[in-house]
Amino acid sequence: MKKKLFILFATLITTTTANAEFKTKAKSAFLIDYDSGVEIVAKNADILMPPSSMIKLMTLAVLFDEIKAGNLTMDSRITVGENADYNRPEWYPASKICLVAGQTITVRDLILGLIVLSGGDASVAVAEKIAGSESAFTANMQAKARSIGMEQSTFGNASGLPNPNNLMTSRELAILAEHLISDYPDIYPMFATKRFEFKEHQTDWCREWGRTHTLNYNKLLFNMRGADGLKTGHTADGGYGMVASAKVGSRRLIGVINGFNGKGHDALASEMKKLLEYGLKNTTGKVFFAPNDIVTEIPVWYGREKTVAATVAKPFAVTVDKEDGFNNLRILARFDEPVNAPVNQGDKIGEIIAEQNGKVIARADLIAKKRVRKIQFFGRVVKNIQVMFGI
Repeated sequence: MKKKLFILFATLITTTTANAEFKTKAKSAFLIDYDSGVEIVAKNADILMPPSSMIKLMTLAVLFDEIKAGNLTMDSRITVGENADYNRPEWYPASKICLVAGQTITVRDLILGLIVLSGGDASVAVAEKIAGSESAFTANMQAKARSIGMEQSTFGNASGLPNPNNLMTSRELAILAEHLISDYPDIYPMFATKRFEFKEHQTDWCREWGRTHTLNYNKLLFNMRGADGLKTGHTADGGYGMVASAKVGSRRLIGVINGFNGKGHDALASEMKKLLEYGLKNTTGKVFFAPNDIVTEIPVWYGREKTVAATVAKPFAVTVDKEDGFNNLRILARFDEPVNAPVNQGDKIGEIIAEQNGKVIARADLIAKKRVRKIQFFGRVVKNIQVMFGI
């Protein structure tokens, strides 16, 4: 068995200049390329900060899991408890749908109420349905966070109302956004909803209130092409924050801003647009291999097939400075040759690496595209004889 390095793609060297650094007055900012995961901007990205209503993205992630598991459907009706009643004092100044205890509401309307109107009352209704109480639901949020690689975030409630245990980093908010986009493709388009008018208000006050509260707080949806989510937040102490995604052409970027003290949601959207456009202007990306693409064929020892096709589990993409482009870029496949049979579908059988100017800028596992069984004892004897005599 020998280690093999196979060059899949290579370009020549040219000289370029560096891009200007992105500057923002927000306390924290983070920008990544969705396909490659490459950081484009990182300002205080790992500092825990109050996420305000951006925490509702985790509330939604837990709810989406319940839908995915078949425990709830979009048409399931949930009964609103006393803690979600709009008459409670905590909901008077807060974002809400304007729910009344005892009424029922569909899961679909709860989702839209959370996304568009940032309904804190909706988040409590979700929490109590799934876990029995909002405090118990925070354990679900914590477990979900850890399961997708969010190691620092903590949760004190489902709504984002001020609580010392509500703490998240911009990097982990981006991880959560990436998860929502990739793992719930049938639900994610709801984050692009610009307007939601709840049709089942139970009081005259709520009906009147509802007529003037229909537009999404995420103003980026209205002023940037390709913007399709996700969530804004605001508290007096923490300032404004936003988790956003925009897909322009074939590229998707995810941006996070927190601790921004601009004048309202329009100013917040302008700052996020500036962040995303910085990424689009100064970087470029390319997906070299998608899942099930054959990256290379690797010989198999004692296999019923002579080779096994190597592929990737997720798109293998590279993000580089636009001025550098793909100059002096090499895409390499590294693996042991031959691979010992049996090989199961999905087994790691090597690695794919992107290098630019001698520096590794991306890497991922190569996995077996299909199963290759091991030949029986007699076949192995024949194989050994062939090797001995060079047949």
